[in-house]
Amino acid sequence: MIDSSEMVEIPWQKLSPDAFQGLLEELVTRDGTDYGAEELSTGEKVENLRRLLEQKRAVIAFSPESESWSVIPKD
Repeated sequence: MIDSSEMVEIPWQKLSPDAFQGLLEELVTRDGTDYGAEELSTGEKVENLRRLLEQKRAVIAFSPESESWSVIPKD
C-alpha cells in the first residue's frame, strides 16, 4: 500500500492509450485483487476501474520512494 503522504498523482489522461490499458490490466490481475461474491472477467474489472478513474472517483498514485503505484479512492 502506498503511503498517501508520499504519493504523486499521475493523471491517467497523460498516459498513452496502450500504457493506460496495460496499467489497468496489471492492477486487476495482481494477486489479492479478486473480491466480491460475483466473479468478474478481467475485461469487466478493467472497465470498472477505467470508469472510476474517468469519473474522478479514484486516482493513480505513484510512490517515488517505493517505486510502486496503485489506484486509490479519491477523497
